[in-house]
Amino acid sequence: MKKYLMALLTAFAVLVLTGCQSSSEKIPAIVQRVIDGDTLKVAVGSKEETVRLLLVDTPESVHPTKPVQPFGVESSQYVKQLLPSGTKVELELDVRERDKYGRLLAYVWIGNKMLNELLLEQGYARVAYVFEPNTKYVDEFRQIQEKAREKQLGIWSIENYATDQGFNDQASSSSSCSKPMIKGNISKSGEKIYHVPGSPQYKVTKAERMFCTEKEAQDAGFRKPLR
Repeated sequence: MKKYLMALLTAFAVLVLTGCQSSSEKIPAIVQRVIDGDTLKVAVGSKEETVRLLLVDTPESVHPTKPVQPFGVESSQYVKQLLPSGTKVELELDVRERDKYGRLLAYVWIGNKMLNELLLEQGYARVAYVFEPNTKYVDEFRQIQEKAREKQLGIWSIENYATDQGFNDQASSSSSCSKPMIKGNISKSGEKIYHVPGSPQYKVTKAERMFCTEKEAQDAGFRKPLR
């Protein structure tokens, strides 16, 4: 009986992914790993799929040709904490099911919470890639984004950083000097630590943010190393 149910579930998922089911159906999936704030790998039945969150965009943290952008690591870690490997989720598709890279385009549900909305609420994502016919929740998303913008959360805490065209790296790197030297690093556990030139870990530290002064780093939520 158990094998029969699993086979039925897999068949159902395949039917949905090939467009034989209504886009309002939710597809059971299991998280394999989080790639970035807006991209993850899941298992749907026996098939692995790459899922790109619909209508949202988070700063880059693993792009092969782009530097790590402010709040890229934070958004990625936020999703990793919400969705450790093995987490059960549901995928809600819109009208067009895949992008040009073959990735599933989805609203990802964790129980009664939608990941796309949570990222917007925290200020870790902006509303983006709004293309017909995949616009089911765009009005709700824009309302959530506006609240995060008013509170200056996350990406909205840096003036002119999040724009309709993407993330403005020039705005994010603007500082009180022309050549910031203090390195800001975010650990796997989410700790924000800054390192000044000459400190023991300075040379080996990968900088996710650069600062001109220690106060600037502290205002951004970073602290000195404990030793």
